[in-house]
Amino acid sequence: MLHTDMLPRDTAVQLIDADGQPVADEHYALPDGDTLLAAYRGLVEGRRINDQAGALVRQGRLAVYPSSHGQEACQVAAAMVLGETDWLFPTYRDSVAVIARGVEPADAMVLLKGDWHSGYDVRSHRVAPQATPLATQLLHAVGFAQAAKHRGEDTVVLALCGDGATSEGDFHEAMNFAAVFQVPVVFFVQNNGFAISVPLSRQTAAPSLAHKAVGYGMPGQRVDGNDVAAVLAVLGEAVDRARTGGGPSLIEAHTYRMQAHTNADDDTRYRERDEVQAWTARDPLLRLRTHLTNTGALDADAEERFAAGAEAIAAAMRTALNTDADLDPEDLFRFVTATRSPQLDEQWHLLRDEIERSRLADASAEITPNGGHR
Repeated sequence: MLHTDMLPRDTAVQLIDADGQPVADEHYALPDGDTLLAAYRGLVEGRRINDQAGALVRQGRLAVYPSSHGQEACQVAAAMVLGETDWLFPTYRDSVAVIARGVEPADAMVLLKGDWHSGYDVRSHRVAPQATPLATQLLHAVGFAQAAKHRGEDTVVLALCGDGATSEGDFHEAMNFAAVFQVPVVFFVQNNGFAISVPLSRQTAAPSLAHKAVGYGMPGQRVDGNDVAAVLAVLGEAVDRARTGGGPSLIEAHTYRMQAHTNADDDTRYRERDEVQAWTARDPLLRLRTHLTNTGALDADAEERFAAGAEAIAAAMRTALNTDADLDPEDLFRFVTATRSPQLDEQWHLLRDEIERSRLADASAEITPNGGHR
């Protein structure tokens, strides 16, 4: 028998519309003014982080950056709904959520600079390393949540992914295990319309990604991903449900990737500019600013403080990433396994010899034919 309470709504939950006007909802309440003001500060900081990271890519200080410009409402809400003992399992596009969870901005960029897999202490921040492979972190999140449940801990795990990840086998396995064993995990899908160049229509024939939840025996819900108030309300309910023994949920946020997949992607090859521009009017930052200004909760002084705080974050990013790291090439092999295999050892010696030959060649090139130096 189908439990209708597991089915998502036909339209996404919305509490503040694109014009900044409140929308009455019979189930979800609009968060209070202080909460929305804190969310707005997060949006301002998130937008500045995205812009600064993009500039650092162009300067060659970041190897790659998957921007969440336009998706900041999902990022900020994901961090805000979690308690002190909860854990966040992010994707590669969730740097803003990672920073909002308390990780230093420069540390959050280490992976994207290419220095290390993760530049922060995952235990102190309760944020797993950002995952580049699609959907692998969902299995890790479920396993972590199951372990916390066995230990009797008051822990909820929020697992983030994109629409493309829902086509992966790991997504199915994580959802099925979580539902069968009633694991305290919330799956949060940021449906931004494209898995690189593949549109949602080529990912699923389901009415929505949230409808997939009922097939596993958990509730699903759809939310306007550009309405931070709605995301806070819907995600918050799912987190509370998991914490009180209600098991997992699947939340789908309808949002849009305003910029290219990464700096290596040419999005003009697969989508029209008119489509992108149509989403500009749905900007989560402008929407909440309009609402808070209309209610009198946001004034010029607060705007100035938030902008200054965001600029301080950007300045810290610039300072940290404009410093060249002192890297040891052997680290590529040193931490693969506890005991280095003969094959890895052979590869290290090959690389070491190549580095030495390159060093000698560079030194030789500095010497002029008459024996002097340039």
